[in-house]
Formats: sequence, C-alpha cells, structure tokens
Amino acid sequence: MSSYLLQVGYTPEAWASMIANPHDRLGAVRPVVEKLGGKLTEGWFTFGDYDLVAIVEMPSNVEAAAFSLAAAAGGAVRSIRTTPLLSTSEGIEAMKKAAKSGYKAPGRAAHA
Repeated sequence: MSSYLLQVGYTPEAWASMIANPHDRLGAVRPVVEKLGGKLTEGWFTFGDYDLVAIVEMPSNVEAAAFSLAAAAGGAVRSIRTTPLLSTSEGIEAMKKAAKSGYKAPGRAAHA
C-alpha cells in the first residue's frame, strides 16, 4: 500500500451545511476509502488554503485518483490535492537511484 496526503478545500455551501449539522467528515469518507481498498489513517481540520487534511493508504495511484475524482465530482469540494508520500527509506532509495541514473543537465557533466 502507498501513502497519500489529501488536502481538501470545501465550498461555501459545504461549510454552510456542516455548520448547520456538525459531523465527522472522516467518518463519512472512511467507507469510500475502504471500498477502494484503502485505509484512512488520520485526518485534521485546518485553516488556510485547505480546510481538511488526511493521510490515506491506497493500493495504487489508480485508487488514489479514483477517490479524488469521486470527491471532486460530489460538488462539496472547491479543491482537492493528492500528494504521494514516500517513506524515508523509499526517499533514500530514490536518491541512490538518482545518483546512478546518468542524468545530465544541459551544460553539466552526467552523474556517475
């Protein structure tokens, strides 16, 4: 399973509905994530550019994209951002592979 950071911005209409009837949105979203084969790890309300952030585990990018598409199509979110997360060991492995990739930026020598 891969981990993803979800950042959600609600529409004014969605906020009006939640203020009129406060409830746990994570509880409402959890079954959707699980139906896609994933797990909702944790979530928080925030303030700033996004209104809610959550960490989910999904089988692949396809299921993560399916969740984002379903949420966007529902009409309650003004924006949703899905960011794949790498564990520190995955990040280190990626750095090692990058060092051996042979990539050459214009005007520079290639990496070993």
